[in-house]
Amino acid sequence: MNPWFLFESGDGEATFNMALDEALLEMMPRLGRPVLRFYGWSEPAASFGYFQKFAAVESATALRPLVRRPTGGGIVPHDADWTYSLAFPAGSEWHSLRATESYRRTHAWIQTAFARLGVATELAQVCRRPSPDECFAGYERFDLLWQGRKIAGAAQRRNRAGLLIQGSVQPPPLSLARRNWEAAMLKTGSAEFGAEWSALELGALLERARELAQLKYAQPAYLRRR
Repeated sequence: MNPWFLFESGDGEATFNMALDEALLEMMPRLGRPVLRFYGWSEPAASFGYFQKFAAVESATALRPLVRRPTGGGIVPHDADWTYSLAFPAGSEWHSLRATESYRRTHAWIQTAFARLGVATELAQVCRRPSPDECFAGYERFDLLWQGRKIAGAAQRRNRAGLLIQGSVQPPPLSLARRNWEAAMLKTGSAEFGAEWSALELGALLERARELAQLKYAQPAYLRRR
């Protein structure tokens, strides 16, 4: 078994959600083991990729507030999705993977979790992107599809501290409870990766996240930096 942290942070404001994920990445050298975080949104919002142009995002979605992610990718609506993040320390197997492989592995994990719930999905084998600015308009290779429609996408950031994956699941219109999907994710993580789950001690993590939220993610200069 491999020790992993589980972090169920509940619903948060847009700026704090992004700040907490960045704080997780920063703290990977200190934590020294992978973290799976489940979280939600205290109000409808839209996140957009680090490299996107703010003006294009502002005109493409009516959701507010808008928040820039620390990872790449396109616009993601957060009004009914199931959000998660994964963080891995430098030197771990996941950190050493090519970006395409860590992307595929993440969505294969979600695919298996849905299969445990009796929901058949598939990994996209080709790219179909009618709108490159919007994450769920079309799909990329290895996105997760349900009946031909994208239901899971993710974005990544690698640096010397580790790897951060931010993901969103737009659940299919079936009678599925999020808590059951999260339980299936944990069972799959244990079965596929030997994850042995323990709760994450917060401490300095929350303090750093609050600092990042106030000084970075809530600042118009960061939001509109491109």
